[in-house]
Amino acid sequence: MILIWTVLAVAVCVPIALAATSPQLAWRNPVYIAAGFAGIVALALMLIQPLLIGGYVPGPSVPGGRRAHRWIGGLLVAAVAIHVGGLMITNSPDVIDALLFESPTPFSAWGVIAMWAVLAVALLAALRRRLRLRPRTWRIAHTILAAVIVAATVAHGLLIEGAMETVSKVALCALVLAAAVKVMTDLRVWRKGTTSHPDA
Repeated sequence: MILIWTVLAVAVCVPIALAATSPQLAWRNPVYIAAGFAGIVALALMLIQPLLIGGYVPGPSVPGGRRAHRWIGGLLVAAVAIHVGGLMITNSPDVIDALLFESPTPFSAWGVIAMWAVLAVALLAALRRRLRLRPRTWRIAHTILAAVIVAATVAHGLLIEGAMETVSKVALCALVLAAAVKVMTDLRVWRKGTTSHPDA
């Protein structure tokens, strides 16, 4: 159990620690730096989310893992809000261009797609009972949006040449993709009658 948690901690903390040593930070203001690190934290949280819901990390029970999944989902939304809000404060023209899909940089479009998918998941979760979504409908919608979030975020991160160190960034992105594919495959959310999915 200790080994698994240690590996996970290294996978999450090393990219953040290496980003903190980037010489690019010397020319950035504090708000921009906070926005950038909020994006890195969001990427790291995307590694933890599928591991929790899939039961791949020892410790939490199934109900406990689902509760942690929901709490971390809230943290993910907050990290995205800080990331986008901080960039809006420091460079609003570029952010507006990105939101309108008019930015010349490809990573911007992927970031916006990921942002809207994160917000869609949050709204769907908040309104699930009011909308009276059936478990299967919820599972499929959640899985599709999660897949969009992971794919768009990884593309966004890999295309940016920012504070993150290249090797650790690629490794973290690969782990996020692998974890997402693993849980979606194992939980078989597409099969009719399957109930083993977050908040099922």
